Amino acid sequence: MFKFFEPNKIFLITSRAPKYVLILFIIILSIGLTEALILSPEDYKQSHSVRIMYVHVPAAWITLGIFSSITFLSIVGYIFKIKNFFLISKSLAPSGFVFSITALVTGSIWGKPTWGTWWAWDARITSMLILVLFYLIYLIVCRIYENDDKAFKISTIVTILGIINIPIIKYSVEWWNTLHQPASVNIFSNSSIHNSMLIPLLIMTAAFALFSALIFLMKYNTELIKIKNKGLDRL
Repeated sequence: MFKFFEPNKIFLITSRAPKYVLILFIIILSIGLTEALILSPEDYKQSHSVRIMYVHVPAAWITLGIFSSITFLSIVGYIFKIKNFFLISKSLAPSGFVFSITALVTGSIWGKPTWGTWWAWDARITSMLILVLFYLIYLIVCRIYENDDKAFKISTIVTILGIINIPIIKYSVEWWNTLHQPASVNIFSNSSIHNSMLIPLLIMTAAFALFSALIFLMKYNTELIKIKNKGLDRL
């Protein structure tokens, strides 16, 4: 089944996809911003500062999802010698890195009116900072090693070490006494957040996911063009 992941076949789709993803992203983002900034209510305790949630939470979700995807692709790609999985992972990493920084910055902005400080060495904040460093190390490895095989191997090790941090980020609010509140959105049980806030949150998450897909497609297409220019048709 891995023949379907050959660059030439994927490029037929990815080369045409960005313009459609961009249009969809603009539409969803416009709806999300309208819901988040105008239609959704202010919080009875945090007032309008709660609207930072509509950027902070989706950014955190997306960055965790991307790193998990990179780890999965790296491990499977290394085991089955599918170098195109490395190319996909490499193309996903920049958006994950951007969203991880976005999550930290917006969290800091949200923390000032909520906790009274821009930064605290809270378990979740610290573990998210560590994830940013893993993203940075991954990008540096992909950048400095011209030998793709060596970059593939080292980057896979980086992701395996980094994935250990994902459950720590997720469950840190339950394992330790932290400034962060427990999760308000639960897939397998009732969410404690009201629908008037949950719906804008999900729409903004969809918009962020589309933006991430757009960055990925542009980066991935660029990498495929580089490969074609080198005369390599298969990975």
